[in-house]
Amino acid sequence: MNPLDLELLSSWQFELPAELIASRPAETRDGARLLVVDRKKNSVTHARIRDLPDLLKSNDLLVFNNTKVLPARLFGFRTSTGGRWEGLYVEEVSPGHWHLLSDTRGRLQPGETITVRPAYLDSSEDALENERGAEQDSESLILTLIQKRDDGGWIAAPNSKVSSLELLEQFGSLPLPPYMGRKLADQDDKQRYQTQFASEPGAVAAPTAGLHFTESLLEQCRLKGIQKAELTLHVGIGTFRPVVVERLADHKMHEEWCRLPPETCDMVNKTRRRQGRVVAVGTTSVRTLESAAEATMVSGSSLQPWQGRTSLFIQPGYRFQAVDCLLTNFHLPGSTLLVLVAAMAGYDLIMDAYRQAIAERYRFYSYGDAMLIV
Repeated sequence: MNPLDLELLSSWQFELPAELIASRPAETRDGARLLVVDRKKNSVTHARIRDLPDLLKSNDLLVFNNTKVLPARLFGFRTSTGGRWEGLYVEEVSPGHWHLLSDTRGRLQPGETITVRPAYLDSSEDALENERGAEQDSESLILTLIQKRDDGGWIAAPNSKVSSLELLEQFGSLPLPPYMGRKLADQDDKQRYQTQFASEPGAVAAPTAGLHFTESLLEQCRLKGIQKAELTLHVGIGTFRPVVVERLADHKMHEEWCRLPPETCDMVNKTRRRQGRVVAVGTTSVRTLESAAEATMVSGSSLQPWQGRTSLFIQPGYRFQAVDCLLTNFHLPGSTLLVLVAAMAGYDLIMDAYRQAIAERYRFYSYGDAMLIV
């Protein structure tokens, strides 16, 4: 393929049978299938996640994203009209002021209030009908809409001095991706849509490659001499937004906050000095490591700790400075994540790997199977 064609979104499309989109996880975290892409051999082989210790080397370093998904999906109604409302908390932009996305009939107005009820109460039409028009009580949260943002979202103020995290824990639900087909996360989701090492609340979507790891699998890696390090990237709402332009150069990449801590930075530098490989677990780990590298590394220097907002769009031709290998799930056709994966392994090899994955009935997206690029 002419490399110039890779600038076109149409080059990144493929047919994905709907039944291969995973709405539920594998029976066990490490029970998922694993497609192994070997760049030196230009080959694709099949394994399981639990085989990972045998597929990696004793001086490799696994780098995980330790972000924790917030219960950011909110349900309620417009206080004045009783019209059904759904919202997504994005972030706290200043003390007592939230950035929200919202969905309701009609046009919202500044000064209008939204009555939010705990998600388990307001997730059904019947529950909402019983609450509309009722006086507010201790189980309600009132959001006052202050200003509409240029991105279509709102700045809103909750009527509570309780911390944002506590309010979300009381009123929210995990924001499952729309392709899972259910708006309200159940008990299984609450366990399986968080990684085992999630410790830094702030994401609105899971770093899904990390969902495959169990304590047992991590211990097997440790016994082989494979080390583990963590960083943080709070996965934002932009992860759900598709590319809508035909030329990738015209796509405006979303921003996400990330942090590479000193201890992880030190482990990355030591791994590379001893000729080991830095294995990023998930594209979010790639973007954090490479963003830090672009911000702190000059010719021949070591990686430095870094934090900030990144809008890095990794495309074929990108020169990786901090990442050697990648473990990742299977991504949407025409997505920036698919483009990132191809930047690491090459367009032809990745598209062939995706064709094989579809032929072999691999499961796609957040609860799906995985790919290891070595």
